[in-house]
Order: sequence, then structure tokens, then C-alpha cells
Amino acid sequence: MGHNHYTEMIDDARVEALFVSDLQPSERFTVESVRAAIAASIRAHGSRGCAGLVAQEFGEHPDTATRRMLWARTAVELMATRPLGAAA
Repeated sequence: MGHNHYTEMIDDARVEALFVSDLQPSERFTVESVRAAIAASIRAHGSRGCAGLVAQEFGEHPDTATRRMLWARTAVELMATRPLGAAA
């Protein structure tokens, strides 16, 4: 994803925010919907709150959390490479 430490930190925060969002892997989503879900999660919880919710989810449901984290990371990576309006 990122090329430096700062970019990697931002990418990680985006992944965590998407992880705790209401957007589901089974939905057809766009770059805009991924960005909107990330923004909504950060507004609702803050970046530290998102990280805390991720940790809680891994503690309570490690099997499903692992799959959701993989999906969130992949979606954020795709978001970075696709123009607005493109399906993710």
C-alpha cells in the first residue's frame, strides 16, 4: 500500500475504519461508498476508537474478524488504485 511510514499509518487507519463500518463484503461497493464508510466510522469513533473496536472484535470473534480484516485491507488497496465512480 504505502511508500513510507506516514502513508502506512494512514492506510492502517483507513482499514480499521472500514473494518468497523456498516459496509459489508457481500455488498457491491464503489470507491465512493468505501470512502464514505471510512469517513463515517472515523467521525463516529475517531481513529483510536476504530482501533479499539477492531481489537475487541478480534478478541470476541477471531475467525470472522480475520476474514473481515482481509476484506477491508483489500478494499482499501483497491480504493487507492481506482478512480472515483469505479466499482471496488
